[in-house]
Amino acid sequence: MYRIGSGIDFHKLVEGRDLWLGGVKIPHTKGALGHSDADVLLHAICDALLGALCLGDIGVHFPDTSSEFKDIDSKILLKRTYELITSEGYKVVNIDTTICLELPKVKPHVAAMQEVIAGILNVTAKDVSIKATTTEKMGFAGREEGLVAYATTLLQKV
Repeated sequence: MYRIGSGIDFHKLVEGRDLWLGGVKIPHTKGALGHSDADVLLHAICDALLGALCLGDIGVHFPDTSSEFKDIDSKILLKRTYELITSEGYKVVNIDTTICLELPKVKPHVAAMQEVIAGILNVTAKDVSIKATTTEKMGFAGREEGLVAYATTLLQKV
């Protein structure tokens, strides 16, 4: 049996915060604002995994009202989400993602992000697609006010 899930996450970009994408710290003048480290890519992947099995969303499992998750490394959230998936008897087949932002350029960091995510989800880097696009200067992402990530995942019953 196979299950497909999709996820999406948004975060505001502000000065004075680190920018974490796919578990990798990306050099930039702005970072994502959030209760955790605000890794928009990992959050979208968590939602895709949870959604595939009808387990709610990231806010249900890791609420931003809980001090336990204040400034938490999103790699921990992804690991805990993966543990939920495996406890339900599923494994990850593949992940496909898209990040929307004007700057910084993501391409130089894709391989590192793939390795981090693959390591957590017990797949190969070739099973983790990470794409990036601009919004051609349109909308909040185009004005560099924020960024968004989309994720789709395929799970297989073990």
